Amino acid sequence: MAVLVTRPHPDGEITAASLRARGFAVLSAPMLRLEPLPFRDDEDADYGAVIATSANALRGIEPQLAGSMLLKLPMFAVGEHTADAARHAGFTNVIAAKGGAATLRDLVLERAKAKKLKKASRLLYLAGADLARDLAGELGEQGFTVVMQTTYRMVPSKTLPREVCEAFVAGEIEAVLHYSRRSARAFLDAARDGGVEITALALPQCCISAGVAAVVREAGASQVAVASSPDENALFEALTRALQA
Repeated sequence: MAVLVTRPHPDGEITAASLRARGFAVLSAPMLRLEPLPFRDDEDADYGAVIATSANALRGIEPQLAGSMLLKLPMFAVGEHTADAARHAGFTNVIAAKGGAATLRDLVLERAKAKKLKKASRLLYLAGADLARDLAGELGEQGFTVVMQTTYRMVPSKTLPREVCEAFVAGEIEAVLHYSRRSARAFLDAARDGGVEITALALPQCCISAGVAAVVREAGASQVAVASSPDENALFEALTRALQA
């Protein structure tokens, strides 16, 4: 019996390796694909810091950041995963929040209150095309000027891999992991088109947040487990609970 990982490349491979190290068999069906968008590095812009809510926002433009003055600025990352991507891209002063756009917003506000960040200087927000939260607007309400650059978009996969559909039919999948609302919707659409939606929704759906869980519940899933916090370790704990139920 296998756990199905729907996370996009390359994070899906990391997740699969972590699951195998814990003794799980794994199948993969990346439901979103990273598509980098053109990036404009304005050398004359007076930015005080850079913020990112996704590792993909950095992966999409990493080749274009080589030698950029941006790498010398403070980088506020939404969590350790994004912080690692920022360091890999060349940022040397990376400050990580504890996960979630709200905690990132609060971290920026705390730094400004402590006089470690000037509100007068602009913030460069590296973002994806689809945002779950208006972080730029929220910081703007607090007196910051935020310049947002969309560096990537995630393109949904329309189909499940053939071996995954066959595994659903054969009863060889015991749970499905979901990491975002968009990937969950893409999975549901692909499962419907592949004729395995009913079988898939009868299995435990393990979700990284309540927002993601709402998507699969609305589709009819009856066994939904939600991570206690939006991180992979908590999701793996939810998976273990779901399989022991």
